[in-house]
Amino acid sequence: MRSEWQHRIKLFIQRFWQPTSACMTCMPGSWGNLMSLAHWAIAFRTGLLTGVLAVLLTFTPASKLYANRYGNALVVGCLTALGDAWSHTSHYRIPVLEHLLTGLMSGLFALAASWLLENRARRIRTAWLRLFG
Repeated sequence: MRSEWQHRIKLFIQRFWQPTSACMTCMPGSWGNLMSLAHWAIAFRTGLLTGVLAVLLTFTPASKLYANRYGNALVVGCLTALGDAWSHTSHYRIPVLEHLLTGLMSGLFALAASWLLENRARRIRTAWLRLFG
């Protein structure tokens, strides 16, 4: 039972940083408004809702999607799009475009993280040793 909750906490943290980063990337003026408190508040709300939804999904059969790298990225992308739509209205001319782009970026972040950080970040450590080792 304890390891299940540890897994859920780890999942929440992962599903918090990926949507928050994606939201910061996709909002108009993101890099110019990097120090804006309002900008960060929106990104944190998106990450928080996505993390909560991801943890709630662990209580359903859909949690099997987390085991597959691509299924995980799909779930994260969809949950992020929902979280972003709930957090704020779109800043783009096409109403849902920002939310879909944020979900896409979050899914790509999840996919990249699963590839780079698997097996205790073996790929990063190998590249580091090749460059500096």
